Amino acid sequence: MGQKVHPRGFRLGVSADWQARWFNEKNYGSWLKEDEQIRKMVKAVYSQAGISEVFIERPDNESATVTIKTARPGVIIGKKGAEIGKLREDLEKTLNRRVVVNVEEIKTPETDAQLVAENIASRIEKRASYKRAMKRALSDAFRKGAVGMKVMVSGRLAGAEIARREWYLSGRLPLQTVKAVVDYGVATAQTKYGTIGIKVWIYKGDAQI
Repeated sequence: MGQKVHPRGFRLGVSADWQARWFNEKNYGSWLKEDEQIRKMVKAVYSQAGISEVFIERPDNESATVTIKTARPGVIIGKKGAEIGKLREDLEKTLNRRVVVNVEEIKTPETDAQLVAENIASRIEKRASYKRAMKRALSDAFRKGAVGMKVMVSGRLAGAEIARREWYLSGRLPLQTVKAVVDYGVATAQTKYGTIGIKVWIYKGDAQI
């Protein structure tokens, strides 16, 4: 097997940023655990909101800022801000500190790798053809300005006895170029034959460095 590195981790500090902005040597372990808890909680409660990323900042020991990047901000904000207020209260109760919740809209979800992967997974779970779902995702991304894209699915595809892997690649996808802006997303489809993994890489051009 080839040794692979996460596309985001490979580009940190050059064309990609961290998903959290804080460092505390004393509380590092507990805060890292809290970050994971926050992300799981937000994703579970708002699974239909099309959440791509949850960015966490900790300016001090008594507060935290949670920024949710979503394709459907209205689902999280709710009527007159009711939902976002409830989410803030739940997070404050869980973390036992003051929490500020911000919501950012993703203008083009067709070029967000995580949302594309989750969309393909939901289509496969609804018994749609995995090939059709992959090809549609490719065409939608290129229509919205993607430079290159790769989609990979693996598992018991279409209920086959033996698990296999299939992928489509269109355009350019420079995996070893650090200045290349490559968005990466992973999702899992739960089918009656087992789980099917989906990986998506979207190349959006080079960063100005």
